[in-house]
Amino acid sequence: MSFSIQNSGLIARYMKPLLEGDRSTCRQVIDEALAQGATAHELMTQLLWPVMEMIQMHHREDQINRNTLNLATRLNRSITDQVSSRLEQKSSNGRKVLIFCGADEPEELGGQITADLFESDGWTTRFAGGGVPDDEVLNFIGEYRPQLLVMFGTLPSGVPSVRKLIDYLRDVNSCPDMQVMCCGGIYKRAEGLAEEIGADLYAPDGAEAVKVADANPNRRATVDQQTVGRTRRIRKAAARKAATATRHLVTARGPEMSE
Repeated sequence: MSFSIQNSGLIARYMKPLLEGDRSTCRQVIDEALAQGATAHELMTQLLWPVMEMIQMHHREDQINRNTLNLATRLNRSITDQVSSRLEQKSSNGRKVLIFCGADEPEELGGQITADLFESDGWTTRFAGGGVPDDEVLNFIGEYRPQLLVMFGTLPSGVPSVRKLIDYLRDVNSCPDMQVMCCGGIYKRAEGLAEEIGADLYAPDGAEAVKVADANPNRRATVDQQTVGRTRRIRKAAARKAATATRHLVTARGPEMSE
């Protein structure tokens, strides 16, 4: 019988020392799980990720303070680094993914796990983390030319900047073959948000992100689904249409307009 994380009480045994910052006990729990047959992928997706989300929820609900949040998140990230080195690596699938996230520590961890899982699945992966200025994001996209851009977020404060970036990418069409995916807790808690801000793909977590990306390589957002900022986009489209019409008129009338 294979090892079951859900039925083993592993989450509870890991969570207690994690919140206390007990590094040696956390490592011992992980070592015991591996010895009992748990795989690195199972630990990443069924233990480390759920615990990450539970810690964030406890903080949002004021069950733990910021100090405990940071202590547990940083220790969980240290454990993640050790476990990810054990992930099985599939052969390259010839596709590239670029991942950004919010600047908060828990968002960095979620983005990192997502990057580890994409790399394990055979994607050529770049994880730039959070706090990257929009112009540098755009430059990196132009240089790297990924098939997929993943924006990972757990906090509402990061959504407007993601929407702004998606709008700009649509307007300039600088990387037309690239899909945009929104992933993470804020998009899971606010149903339909990813679609409303114009993402091509949505996934609630890192493991599902890989599955969704693999299964939908050609899916694109529709104009109708992107309801956030629609009025502004309509005004911009009308302005572009008017400017184009004016240029055509000037060209057609030529010397007459210049007199």
